[in-house]
Amino acid sequence: MNTTPLLKIGTRGSPLALAQAHAARDALAAAHPALAEPGAMEIVVIKTTGDSVQDRPLSEIGGKGLFTREIDDAQLNGAIDIAVHSMKDVPTVLEDGLSLGCIMPREDVRDAFISTRYKSFADLPEGAVIGSASLRRAAQILGRYPHLKVINFRGNLQTRMRKLEEGVADATMLAMAGLNRMGMAEVATAPMSPEEMLPAVAQGAVGITHREDDDRAREWLTALDCRDSNLRVAAERAFLARLDGSCRTPIAALAEWTGKHRMRLRGLIVRPDGRDPLSTERAWDVLTVADAVAMGDDAASELVERAGDALPVYRGEVMHGGGL
Repeated sequence: MNTTPLLKIGTRGSPLALAQAHAARDALAAAHPALAEPGAMEIVVIKTTGDSVQDRPLSEIGGKGLFTREIDDAQLNGAIDIAVHSMKDVPTVLEDGLSLGCIMPREDVRDAFISTRYKSFADLPEGAVIGSASLRRAAQILGRYPHLKVINFRGNLQTRMRKLEEGVADATMLAMAGLNRMGMAEVATAPMSPEEMLPAVAQGAVGITHREDDDRAREWLTALDCRDSNLRVAAERAFLARLDGSCRTPIAALAEWTGKHRMRLRGLIVRPDGRDPLSTERAWDVLTVADAVAMGDDAASELVERAGDALPVYRGEVMHGGGL
């Protein structure tokens, strides 16, 4: 039996993060016999700023990297070798010295409407309260259902369900991918189509990072990479990068394959109060990461031009007429 792990896997400590880390560990063990040996891999839980501060909206805590910064530091100082991330939490520019080793096969991209009393947003009465920590979700809700109220709503699934039972909010939303990975899909009252709620960039995708100079980890992770998912995520993250999105920016994007090489990208920016949504769409042949990045950048460039002088408002840097 190994006394020193060949591979230390870093992750947040939430139930979902642990489920994703265990899935990555199992996939690595299946792909590489050396990693299947007892003690060959160790999962290391790291608490991040986003986990530590639960009483404030994410937009008030800080900028990018709320759920990755401490994990990045642990990776760079050698405390862990690789890190498993929900890609929607990962900044578009990685810390110097780190590389994205793979994107695992993508899960369900949809958001889930969750309520103990109502079946859908259409059933909610005027003044009903929606609990959400996501400005993207909140802005789309307010744009489509201006008669509803959105409040900050953080915590794990169990905490949110308790708040619903206590009447703190009438409904909330979570990603279907997370519910599926935890074997709790039945918690969703109703999955929402992308037409109802365009997902976050890279929603449902799990990525694994490694140190740039760690050739062994790079080779191990190559076996886990899903090319189709990688290209979709690359297009969406390029869209986000061009818009310089932060946790104050309601941005949504979804890339989907419509043919063997044909990709459709839908992108959206909304003011934080739900007003004046700007959307765009592209359908390109995508063969390489460079193709995907070019499509995402092109789509975002259009929205930057259309937003014009109002772009800081969309970014949440200036609030007009109230907001969240």
